Amino acid sequence: MLRKALPVVLLAVFAAGVAAQTTPQTNSPATGATQTRPSTPFELSEYGVAVQPDARLIIMMAALDAAGFDPTPPGKEPSAFRKLVRKDQANLDPALRERLQNFFQRYKLPPPATAADQAARYVSLAYAMGQQPLLDAPERSEDLPGGVLEVLDFAPLLREFYRKSGIDERLVSHMRAYQAEGDRMRPATAEMVRSVLSYLHTRPIIVSTERVRVKSPDKKNSSVMVYSTREHERKFYVVPDLLAAPGAINFRVIADNYYAIVPEGTDPASSELRRGFLQFVIDPLVLKFNKEIAQQREPIKQLIAARTKADGVTSLDPFVVVGRSLVIAADVRYEEANRLAWVTELQRARLQQAKSDAERKAIAAEADSARASIADEAIARLAEEYENGSLLDFFYADQLRDVQSSGFDIANFFAELTTGIDPARESKRIADATGARDRALAARKAHPRYSTWLIDPGAEARDAADNSRNTKLLKNLTEIEKLLQIRNYEEAESRLKSLLQEYPGDARLLFTLGQTASLWARDTTDDEQQTQRLNRALANYRLAVAAATPETDQALLSHAHESMGRILAFLDQKPEALKEFDAAINLGRVKGGAYDDAVAGKRKLSQP
Repeated sequence: MLRKALPVVLLAVFAAGVAAQTTPQTNSPATGATQTRPSTPFELSEYGVAVQPDARLIIMMAALDAAGFDPTPPGKEPSAFRKLVRKDQANLDPALRERLQNFFQRYKLPPPATAADQAARYVSLAYAMGQQPLLDAPERSEDLPGGVLEVLDFAPLLREFYRKSGIDERLVSHMRAYQAEGDRMRPATAEMVRSVLSYLHTRPIIVSTERVRVKSPDKKNSSVMVYSTREHERKFYVVPDLLAAPGAINFRVIADNYYAIVPEGTDPASSELRRGFLQFVIDPLVLKFNKEIAQQREPIKQLIAARTKADGVTSLDPFVVVGRSLVIAADVRYEEANRLAWVTELQRARLQQAKSDAERKAIAAEADSARASIADEAIARLAEEYENGSLLDFFYADQLRDVQSSGFDIANFFAELTTGIDPARESKRIADATGARDRALAARKAHPRYSTWLIDPGAEARDAADNSRNTKLLKNLTEIEKLLQIRNYEEAESRLKSLLQEYPGDARLLFTLGQTASLWARDTTDDEQQTQRLNRALANYRLAVAAATPETDQALLSHAHESMGRILAFLDQKPEALKEFDAAINLGRVKGGAYDDAVAGKRKLSQP
């Protein structure tokens, strides 16, 4: 038996190294007014955020797979986890499988619905049901989330699937795989949350209050209306889903709980997830300042009426327009500020290496071109969302410039944000954006890696030679990560050693060899074998540190030092463990790094 539990090792740090070959090779500068590093770890729970799997979702998606739901793109192989689920469910009762398939086919959405669209209603149903083993179905009501009524009769089939498929016995191992994906996402999720809140200079409201009528304590005057206040905790859940449609985030709001269900490999910095978190932050502010918004009801209604008359857009509620528009404006301005900061960072780094005035002028001209393209892209995004009903996004985008430069908490500035709406001006926004929008659309078509080109226009030419080689390596490493998820450590190690012959001394391969040995040790019950594998992990982590490039591999270095610290602490080598934790901490809060985990590990060693 193991002497004590080994912690789960974060998977896929190598992706940051591969991505560095196709993105500007510098750390993302912090945005917002505060750029100093926190003295204590960034705890997601303090901001109402949790990264955790949900057993109901796992059961639902496994049942859907048995029903014939398959989001695997044509010509691609199913994921390693989907193959494992199908193998486990090969002996499912044929009659039950047929009923599952019949239901799914009967209620299948017509084209052009995507795989994500097909799954969305069932995901909503999963969150409307009770926890296992009962999996109670919700009462049939018009108040249920959109689409749930259409598939509500799937609930009895799901309960039967839970009883007969044996998935209850496999949930522990399934949850481990989901938790590993959650561990991979957690550091980047924390960085996204920290960065967004820094940009808005605020903290989310994580407790909501509700005014409810209660019985009068005075029985003689029972007709007197008495009210009390109840508090509800607000949470933003990031839920990994290894059986989801690739590249599609399902976002659900159920009362005070916000759920972002994300497929395997999702970058938490992606716009969809970030926008969901922004909605979590902004929704309670719209509710809190409803009186101030109500004072602007008439100009907003005029704008809605003008848009409805021009385009036949369905009439919207003014409060919905305000909330949606502010979320979009904040997301666009946040991304624009990030990109501009990258451009300035790259320009500064290249000017330091420039050897002539002509080279300096070329660098400055390229940076100016990038800034102009970034501005065009921001306007194009605002215009697209305006046409989808965010009729005040240009207005709020202008207002947010002042908030960003002032450093004020958006919650304290909210009332001022909503004053001065001019329907005539806002109705002309699309026409005024035509030139910038056309330039942005043309650039999107012309540049396959558009996001990179916006920041670094010369990146396409510089990276062309290395692109094929890095793509091949990334594909191999992604396949190896899937082997680790299903605990096929022997095959993973064998493939990594073969790849090292083709990519000798590659820090990412060496690091992943260290991960493989560490995970293998965690699942080993023989003490001697466990120690051998841990020492092999240490050796490979040290080789990875020696092979890494400090300028481009800081995330890898951070995780390598932190991983060595945890292994050495497990082996009761406290002084050496402290050195490794300190090495990770000294690298700072690098993007995708292990700063918080290193601080926590060091603090744990210091406890008596």
